[in-house]
Amino acid sequence: MEAIILEYAWVLVVLIVLEGLLAADNAVVMAVMVKHLPKHQQQKALLYGLVGAFVFRFAALFLITTLVNFWQIQALGAAYLLIMSTKHIYDSRKAAQNPEEVHESKKQSGFWMTVLKVEFADIAFAIDSILAAVAIAVTLPHIGNFDVGGINAGQFAVMFLGGIIGVIMMRFAARWFVKILDQFPSLETAAFLIVGWVGVKLAVLTLAHENLGIIPHDFPHSTVWKVIFWTVLIGIALGGYLVGVKNQRKNVE
Repeated sequence: MEAIILEYAWVLVVLIVLEGLLAADNAVVMAVMVKHLPKHQQQKALLYGLVGAFVFRFAALFLITTLVNFWQIQALGAAYLLIMSTKHIYDSRKAAQNPEEVHESKKQSGFWMTVLKVEFADIAFAIDSILAAVAIAVTLPHIGNFDVGGINAGQFAVMFLGGIIGVIMMRFAARWFVKILDQFPSLETAAFLIVGWVGVKLAVLTLAHENLGIIPHDFPHSTVWKVIFWTVLIGIALGGYLVGVKNQRKNVE
C-alpha cells in the first residue's frame, strides 16, 4: 500500500508541473487576448477566462472517454488554436503596412466578444490538458472498484487535484503576463506562436488517434516528441523575450 501511495504522490507532482506549464500557455493566451481592453475590463475578462478554464477542465474530466474516443473533438481544438495563431500573425504583418486599419479592427473586438474568444481558447487548452494528464494517470494502479467519467476513481482524483492546482497557477500567471506584455509588446507574436505550437501538439495527438492511425499511436507520448515539443516551445519563448528586450533598448535609444 505504501508503494502505491508513493507512486500516486510522484504522479501528482509530475501532473502539477505539467499543469503548471500548460497553465502558463493558457495564461499567455488570455493575457494577449484581453490586452487591448481598458484596464478595468482586462481584470473582468481575465476573471471570466479563469472561471471558464476551471469549468472546462472540470467538465473535460467527466468527458474523458468521449475526448479520448472521438478524434474529431481533438481536431477541432487543434484547428481553433492554429487558426487563432495564424490570424494574429497575419494581422501583425498587416500592421506594418496599415497601422490605422489594425487599430480599427481591434476596436471592433468588444468586451463580450473578447470573453467569448477566451472561452473557446480555454476549451482547446482544457482538451490538451486532460489528454496529457490521462496519458500519465492511466499508468497508476487502480484504487477502489468504481469509476468516475470512465476512469478509475483514484486516477480521477489525481487528475482533478493536478487540474485544480494548474488553474490556481494560471490565476497568478495571467495577471503577470499582462504586465509583461505591456513592457514588451513584441512578445505578443511569440505568445501566438506558442498557441500555434500547442495546436500542432493537439494535431499530432489527432493524427495518432487509433481510429485514424496516420502516424504511430505511441508517437505523441514518446521521448522524441516530448523533447521536440518542449525544445521548440522554450526556443519560441526565449526568442520572443530576446527580441522584446532588443526592441525596448532601441526605443530607449
